Amino acid sequence: MKLIGSLTSPYVRKIRVLLLEKGIPFQFVNDSPWEADTRVGDFNPLGKVPVIVSEEHEIFFDSPIIADYLDTLGVYAPQLPADALEALRVRQLEALADGITDAAVAWLLETRRAANQQDARVIERQREKVERGLDRLDARLVQAEWLHGQAFSRADIATACGLLWLDFRLPHFDWRGSRPHLAAYVARLAERPSFAMTPPLA
Repeated sequence: MKLIGSLTSPYVRKIRVLLLEKGIPFQFVNDSPWEADTRVGDFNPLGKVPVIVSEEHEIFFDSPIIADYLDTLGVYAPQLPADALEALRVRQLEALADGITDAAVAWLLETRRAANQQDARVIERQREKVERGLDRLDARLVQAEWLHGQAFSRADIATACGLLWLDFRLPHFDWRGSRPHLAAYVARLAERPSFAMTPPLA
């Protein structure tokens, strides 16, 4: 199995963590879609990572789709509940975490425009999305070890990957200050081997 992606992408990190948690061997191909010589578009017409090329040479892209594909392989440690409704609840939390990351990426990209071209309203709108999402996640962890149920899930992976990416790309943003439960939770997950082995690298 081949995983194509960038070492800085939180979405790629989600899949790397999943593969490590499941013990699935894979070859990692470091290819940033932002580089002029990228070949990502040859695999995903949207030009986005991550992309998985299966042993049968079938291509899957978009991190939730890839995660679903990995669950079809029947290997150890599913990160979704067996019950369909409970699985949907985990997927919704995963979507929330991914949406927070999407907003943070949009915020970062706006700040990278020339100063006279930046739109403060865009930055503020994206930051508000991030803040609201983080508040919702923190509230879920007041008396819980995991975001949903009694087990580590895809929601936890997506959340930790997104927030550790915030530390990497928006280090001035103090998301921990008013969210002690979320801060402690991410610190605990960051020590898990699958996370320790996959730090974002510029």
